[in-house]
Amino acid sequence: MDPNEKPSFTPYRKWGIGFNVALIVVIVFAVLVMANYLSREYFARVHLSSLTRHELSPRTLSILRSLTNDVKVVIYYDKNEPLYSTVAELLNEYKLANPKVTVRVVDYLRDAGAAQSVRSDYKLAPPADKNLVIFDCDGRSRVVDGHALAQYTLEQVPGETDREYRRKPTAFLGETMFTAALLHVTQPKPLKACFLQGHGEHRIDDADSLTGYVKFSGLLLQNYVEPHPVSILGTNDIPADCNLLIIAGPRAALTEPELNKLQNYIDQGKRLLVMMNAETAGKPTGLEKLLARSGILIGPESIIDPDHTSSGSDVIISAFSRHELVNPILGSGLYMIRPRPVSRIHDDKLAADAPRVQEVAFTGAGARMGLNAADARRYSVMVASERTALKGVISERGAARTVVIGDSYLLANNQLDFLGNRDFAAALVNWLLERTQLLEGVGPRPVSEYRIVMTSAQARNARWLLLGGLPGAVLLIGALVYWRRNT
Repeated sequence: MDPNEKPSFTPYRKWGIGFNVALIVVIVFAVLVMANYLSREYFARVHLSSLTRHELSPRTLSILRSLTNDVKVVIYYDKNEPLYSTVAELLNEYKLANPKVTVRVVDYLRDAGAAQSVRSDYKLAPPADKNLVIFDCDGRSRVVDGHALAQYTLEQVPGETDREYRRKPTAFLGETMFTAALLHVTQPKPLKACFLQGHGEHRIDDADSLTGYVKFSGLLLQNYVEPHPVSILGTNDIPADCNLLIIAGPRAALTEPELNKLQNYIDQGKRLLVMMNAETAGKPTGLEKLLARSGILIGPESIIDPDHTSSGSDVIISAFSRHELVNPILGSGLYMIRPRPVSRIHDDKLAADAPRVQEVAFTGAGARMGLNAADARRYSVMVASERTALKGVISERGAARTVVIGDSYLLANNQLDFLGNRDFAAALVNWLLERTQLLEGVGPRPVSEYRIVMTSAQARNARWLLLGGLPGAVLLIGALVYWRRNT
């Protein structure tokens, strides 16, 4: 080396490089600090994948954003349970949507002290009470059974010899049940829905697939509305604490005193749901004249729609007007069975303070009423009525609202799960009760499974490939590289 040659790195250059490195470190650190600050103040999460399992529905998000009280959620679960990770991830979404929701995990098999505390606080009885999700707000608690969070079907496990079956999850009900529990613990008192009885109406305790309303009753409970059967025959009157009166498919005519009580109920600005059906086509029930005073016309016969049917007697309703009632089912439809037409009366003689009636759902243009094939046209099968100001009447829950539908079977046990009937049922009840934050439905979510089916021989070959073949290939490549560099 030439002693007179200048060093390649002068002190000035060394200090310059050091300064540049230090500056880059400071800049990176500042960017990280700003990113963390912005994520805390303006936190937003975007679900980009169609496979994302835990994106909350608009209805759940609305409820969470309206929370003002602290809600404690305890996941009292065995962490080895198949559904545990799904439950924990979903509840983490609740916590991220509103920091007032706190989630605590207690593994009752591995944390005996915490498990004993939870059992004492919520009066749990081991060993039966396990795999639970507990919601608690201001002393009100609701326990969700983890065994009821999914729907299952039996599936044969592929095998070479003996037949073996397993329970395969097909739908996850977690968000439906968790949001219902959230409503239960955050609302001071459930609302009351009264089902009129005594005229052959659908019954809320009937499990019959075609006529029973037990599933609809369960849906009301999920929305924190308690269903109660009522009779107004004789001296009985509509209960004063009735928030919503439901008349579901009466088959016999109502008496004059009953109709007078209903008229008085309407005049007080209350909430009313009336559903007719083909059983009373051509047989007046008295409700037709009663509702005509409010500007609502119920047709005398049932409707068939040859262009929108799957069996001839059913009608697929997919045409809707702009209304909150049907927002959750736009792009889907309603499944009805021979509905009766329900429309608005165009009459200038109606009182000035008559409710505003809007036609909401329609058949196709080729539908016809009764056997008159020549009279093919579009029919309205549902109206929504609203009256915001009643002279001399103070309503505790805002506007007086009425919905009249030409078919009562769309909410029966079997039909409730067809098309958009379930989401519509939830929106229907919540619109009538003026709970706008609940107008989006929450239904079961399908469970997707990705499984590799192999025989025992294939599994053995795959095991040797993964445990021996891949590591051996890496070692062989490393040996070849080493040999090449040293020769």
